[in-house]
Amino acid sequence: MTETTTEEGETTPGDRRSATRAIAGRLSWGLADQAASSMTNFAVGIYVARSLGLAAFGVFSLAWVTFGVVLNVGRGLATDPFVVRFSGVSTASWRAAVARSSGTALGVGVALGAVSLVTGLAIGGEVGTAFACLGVVLPGLLLQDAWRFCFFAAGDGRKAFVNDLVMGLALIPALVVAHHVGSVASFLLAWGACAAVAAAYGCVQSGIVPRPDRARGWLREQRDLGTRYLVENVSLSGAGQLRAYGLGAIVGVGAVGATRGAELLLGPFLALLMGLSLVTVAEAARVLRRAPHRLWLFCLLLGSGQAVAALLWGAALHLVPERLGVLVLGGVWHSASELIVPATLGVAGAGLGTGAAAGLRALAAARHSLRCQLFASTLYVAGGLGGAVAGGMVGSAWGAAAATLVASTVWWLHLRSALREHHAKPVIPHPVSEERTS
Repeated sequence: MTETTTEEGETTPGDRRSATRAIAGRLSWGLADQAASSMTNFAVGIYVARSLGLAAFGVFSLAWVTFGVVLNVGRGLATDPFVVRFSGVSTASWRAAVARSSGTALGVGVALGAVSLVTGLAIGGEVGTAFACLGVVLPGLLLQDAWRFCFFAAGDGRKAFVNDLVMGLALIPALVVAHHVGSVASFLLAWGACAAVAAAYGCVQSGIVPRPDRARGWLREQRDLGTRYLVENVSLSGAGQLRAYGLGAIVGVGAVGATRGAELLLGPFLALLMGLSLVTVAEAARVLRRAPHRLWLFCLLLGSGQAVAALLWGAALHLVPERLGVLVLGGVWHSASELIVPATLGVAGAGLGTGAAAGLRALAAARHSLRCQLFASTLYVAGGLGGAVAGGMVGSAWGAAAATLVASTVWWLHLRSALREHHAKPVIPHPVSEERTS
């Protein structure tokens, strides 16, 4: 929805209120979608932790963090450039871009899924089986994630929410079956099969068929943003993967399971951070296009709100009785509960930094965001592994938290620089014909 202006070219109070209500409505659907996504991830993690125990849950967690790397490859190449350049555009432009972007995400899932499958078969054992199963389900997982970005870019978060809801409902019988089988592989296949169901339903919702055959053209057109976002995203998820692998080598695979258990306790906020760009980058792009001077405040409210919410949630976790904790996480609880405080501080720092990251994405300031992410990822790995050497599992958690808090400051400094550069450029009006009404 576009704002009308007075003869002097200023927006009226009524227009501003309408725009605010529209943003609130889109953010509300974003929160609903993230709640559905959070509950899905939380349910999978809790069910696996209770069913398999600490060591097997550690193996599952290694596959989970590897999926995070692949997911961020797909986002960097396919959906991150899409959200920046096709949020609020005409329906025709949106549909054409969706076919190519979702096709690219599917192609990435197939290619990297094949690599994971072959690698898993070569490794063998329980870990190898987990990676082989992950390879089988990656195409569906990446396509399902891509639909969420596409719907939010169009300002239609309701469809993204329904898509996640479909996956969550499908998980109910799938997890019961996986529990009866009782292996890491069964849970991975159940999770991936449900994502494939939701991915297929996304095609029905949109009426668009992904076009992997047009992925090469998409990658060529979006090379300026896609390449930098790829490096940025892979450094983000790769840092988590390196920390997990290093922690397993230094302390043991049980420490990886305990760390994942602590993350599950903070699951609503971690899932929100992982999928934040579904809503906030698109909204920040709209704010930038209509009222550039409000972008800093938008990002500040976004980041500080998440940080405060994470701290409140972490404080509430300390009130959880041990009996309830054991009921939720089983044998993982005792180790995971030791990590609640540093994990909470780390999530709060990440939430604060994500506000600035959304602003940099909206500005298409890929050079700034890439520098920030490379610095943050290097610091995270150094803090996490250095802490593991010095203080084991708990030391690793504190080292990672300190690194995240420092990196958050760097994100905000770069956003300030990028805004100065943006305001120094001549203003180029956005074509009215490309605005999408809502």
